[in-house]
Order: sequence, then C-alpha cells, then structure tokens
Amino acid sequence: MNRQELVNLIKERQSYLCVGLDTDLHKIPRHLLSHPDPVFAFNKAIIDATKDLCVSYKINTAFYECMGIRGWESLQRTVEYIPSGLFTIADAKRGDIGNTSTQYAKTFFETYNFDAVTVAPYMGRDSVLPFLSFNEKWTIMLGLTSNEGSQDFQLQQSGDEYLYEKVMKAGMSWGTPDNLMFVVGATQTSQLGYIRQLVPDHFFLVPGVGAQGGNLQDISAQAMNKDCGLLVNASRSIIYAGNGEDFASDARAAALQLQQEMAECLEAKQTLANS
Repeated sequence: MNRQELVNLIKERQSYLCVGLDTDLHKIPRHLLSHPDPVFAFNKAIIDATKDLCVSYKINTAFYECMGIRGWESLQRTVEYIPSGLFTIADAKRGDIGNTSTQYAKTFFETYNFDAVTVAPYMGRDSVLPFLSFNEKWTIMLGLTSNEGSQDFQLQQSGDEYLYEKVMKAGMSWGTPDNLMFVVGATQTSQLGYIRQLVPDHFFLVPGVGAQGGNLQDISAQAMNKDCGLLVNASRSIIYAGNGEDFASDARAAALQLQQEMAECLEAKQTLANS
C-alpha cells in the first residue's frame, strides 16, 4: 500500500485506528481452546468484528513465535485473512547487519506479504536500509517509545539534543515520507508536539492508547498533520474488551468508540484548516 492509498483510506473511513492482534493463548476466551487453531479462531472473530472500523492491523510476532511452528501457522492464517486493502504491520522490531536484515525483510515482505515491519535502529544505517529497498513497503522505525525504559537511552542527552532526536533525524535521511514511519509512544505527550515539528511529514505509529493510558485527543491535537499522519494502535483495550461468548461484540464496541473519537478529531482538524 502506498502513501496516497493509506491517506485515502483514512479519509474514507474517518479512522486512523490500528488494531493490535497481540493474541495471548492464556487470555482468549476459554471456549475457543477446543478449536484446532484457537489463536486464529480468536483473530478471525476480532477481524470480522472490527474490519470496517479500522485501517490497519498490527500483528506482534512475539505472541506467535513463542508457540513455534503452530504460532507461525496461526500468524500466516491471520495475515491472509485480513481483508485486502487494509494496512498490515508485522510488529517484529528486527534490526541486524545488512545481509541479515535483508532476510528479515524478505520474511515479512515476501513470505508473509505484510505492508510494513517495525525495525530497531540501534545498529545504524546498514541495519535499516535493506527494509527500505522494497517497493511500496514500509519500514516503521522505533523513535520514542512509551515504555518506562525509554528513559535509559532514548531520553538521554546527546550533545544538545536527546538521543531519540538523533535517531529520527538520521532515519529521515535514509527513507522518505513514502516508505518510512516512526514509532512514537502515546504516553510521551510532553514530546509529541515537538516531535511533529521535527518530523513534519512522516506517519507515526502510536502505540499506548487504551490499556497503557494514552489520550487520543491529546495525541491527535499535537501530532496530526495535513494527511492525518497517524496510525493509532490499540491492542488489549479492544481485543480483550470481553472474554465471554460475545467477546467479538465487546471488541467491536471498543473499536467503534475509538473510531468515533477519531472522526471527531479529523473533523476538528479540517475545521481548523479551513478557518
């Protein structure tokens, strides 16, 4: 999916919601455990319930890799089931020397045909460029994350700026707004407006709304650009909104609430632009 297609989808659906399929076998409704592939059965129900409300699905590969071959099979079934035309993200946080990164990129862009993959840039330029070489695929580079440990490195001063600023500036020189996004955590609200000034055109993948406490209105007001420029991810607050027989209906209700709030944020942005 190219940038214009993503922008058009956001406008059409009045949504920039990304549903995170961080599916934990120990948290899904118990009645699904008798299914031959309970993880896929759960994901299928969540996708069916939310596919008209979101623009993207993010599969956190750790929840699948831990189950070995069965987990990879569940991942493949899931990504193949997501409707064509929605933006798919492999949240794999890969990053290694060039020839290894090339194989990681082939895994997620060719074998599994994701639109995007998250990348950890600690090893530098040659660990990121192989991902950026794929046409109409996206690299989503870690920028400023929402976890407590972001204080350890990302928010340390490096000269006259934070380390995360150096990382994001370097990333902008490697990729373009057409193939590179940045992860910016929803709980980093004090930095969001500044980061948008620093990185005006690139899309941000924003995790941390819902269970981690990020506020959608604050994020949207500070980080939205003329193309929206946001994919806001919610995982646990949607997929585990209920745990009974009607869990999918509860997931839909949680997703619908976020989508309606997003529609209001987009309208407010458009009204401001026209004033």
